[in-house]
Amino acid sequence: MQVEILTPDTTLFAGEASLVTLPGVNGSFQIMNNHAAMIANLQSGNVEIKSNEGQHSFPVSGGLVEVVSNKVIVLV
Repeated sequence: MQVEILTPDTTLFAGEASLVTLPGVNGSFQIMNNHAAMIANLQSGNVEIKSNEGQHSFPVSGGLVEVVSNKVIVLV
């Protein structure tokens, strides 16, 4: 699936991933390929991405995630 992590100033990550772990306001959750469409609020924590290049971790202080048609957009 295609994943983008965006801030108002820059793109922190853009690429393919097999698993994304996010710090939701009701607890951590994961998104895998072909996940159902959703929008969720994020709290402070780490966004973890597993891709062919390895593991990536990005600390965030909150934000929003949108999942639709195998594309994950994280706004932080």
